[in-house]
Amino acid sequence: MHERLLTAAIEYDKGDPKRIQHFIKVHSFARLIGKQEKLSDEMMKTLETAAILHDIGIHEGERLYGRNDGEIQQKLGPVIAKEILESVGGYEDVAERVMHLIACHHTYTDIDGKDLQILIEADFIVNLYEDNASENAVRNAYEKIFVTESGKKILKDSFGI
Repeated sequence: MHERLLTAAIEYDKGDPKRIQHFIKVHSFARLIGKQEKLSDEMMKTLETAAILHDIGIHEGERLYGRNDGEIQQKLGPVIAKEILESVGGYEDVAERVMHLIACHHTYTDIDGKDLQILIEADFIVNLYEDNASENAVRNAYEKIFVTESGKKILKDSFGI
């Protein structure tokens, strides 16, 4: 279902295998958690789309501001995501919510839906690994960020805590 979107996102991030592999992994974990949490088909489409595009504002942030932190990603990502979704087509039904998820995926308060919660959890699983986080950091994320039973189990199993 998302092959054309994945291809467009890879093309957008061409030359940056770290970013490409990051969103592929986040998408895989988000899909797995979403399926295990029995999300509706529409919510799965929204979640998977947002997982693919969640960090799409990084390169523009680096180009415009010389940084790519979460605030910049949340600010620039939705506009770029909208352009990509429009170019690929078939996402009109979920585009607004996808842009909202991208605009909130580094804000860990006022989480307004299971799709956003799962996106945050999937991103954390990947970031903790990619950042070579300490066991203490993993446990802290488990206690303060993770809510879904599926996400908690994947985090615990992945890191052996």
